[in-house]
Amino acid sequence: MQTWLSLHESPATQRTYRKEAERLILWAIVERGRALSSLTTEDAIAYRGFLRHPSPRARWIGPVRPRTSPEWRPFNGSLSARSVAHALSILGALFRWLVEQRYVLANPFAGIKVRGGHTATALDASRAFTDGEWTLMRTIADGLEWSYGWAVPAAQRLRFLLDFGVATGLRAGELVGATLGHVETDARGEHWLRVTGKGGKMARVALPPLAWEALARYLAERRLPVSAVRWRPDTPIIGSLEADSDAAISSVRLWGVPERFLLLAANAIQTDHPPLAEKLRRASPHWMRHYLPCRTMSGDIDESSYWPKDCAPQNRSIAPITQHSFVTLQAIQKAEQLVCRAEAPRLAA
Repeated sequence: MQTWLSLHESPATQRTYRKEAERLILWAIVERGRALSSLTTEDAIAYRGFLRHPSPRARWIGPVRPRTSPEWRPFNGSLSARSVAHALSILGALFRWLVEQRYVLANPFAGIKVRGGHTATALDASRAFTDGEWTLMRTIADGLEWSYGWAVPAAQRLRFLLDFGVATGLRAGELVGATLGHVETDARGEHWLRVTGKGGKMARVALPPLAWEALARYLAERRLPVSAVRWRPDTPIIGSLEADSDAAISSVRLWGVPERFLLLAANAIQTDHPPLAEKLRRASPHWMRHYLPCRTMSGDIDESSYWPKDCAPQNRSIAPITQHSFVTLQAIQKAEQLVCRAEAPRLAA
């Protein structure tokens, strides 16, 4: 499988393509008893419905766990219309290539539509937080240790993620790869972070006072030097809670931290704020990136200092799906065999 993924240099793209291909392969074998080459348009339509509500739930849905865990499942829950459209777009690209290679005669995903799955041309404000909602969430975050039993280092990291993430608008993959060596201060005393953005583009993102203060506070909490002249360049900006504070956190773990917090916050305010509690349950960590552009549109922030063109989301919404071809027919076949051999027996049990 790694062979046909290696065409895509971005680790995030590789993970996404691997995930969608493996999900389809497993579903085809376990639920339909077919190989990829045997899938029909009827199968593709059935798979679209399956993605919205993977079932049986016990077989397909579970918490985030390592692949080696008995609790691992291909899905963490039902997919939104946009996520379904994303998945089908990737699979459509796969089958277009397979048609070109004459491995299959037709693309079963051609023409499959997803209601509500079109990319918006402007930011959907319903998928972001208002100032009042954000203030309430931040207040809950301030009391995680005393009111909700979080370990002090975990609570400190969560608060840093909230403040730094909102102030910079960086994606999870960009945060994971960021180190203190990527932080720069120009002649005017303004702070910047060099990141590799979407598509492998290099850019500099401004670190406004909120981000800079959050970083200094978080470094002090990790017992690391606050002064830039004493920094170790390879120190991750976001630390792991494992063993020593110099370790980095994985992208999967990073995504799970705010997810856990959103669920906790929803339960905490359920009685007093039912609508907001429901919104938090629907929310994903990506919504926090939308909070900055929403404040920008309301006139609260000068957006030009926050969104360099190489890192800014197009139209302040989810960027269009880029369709790539996969590598070789032999690698596709090998990937299918490996996935089925490793996972299908457990899911079918």
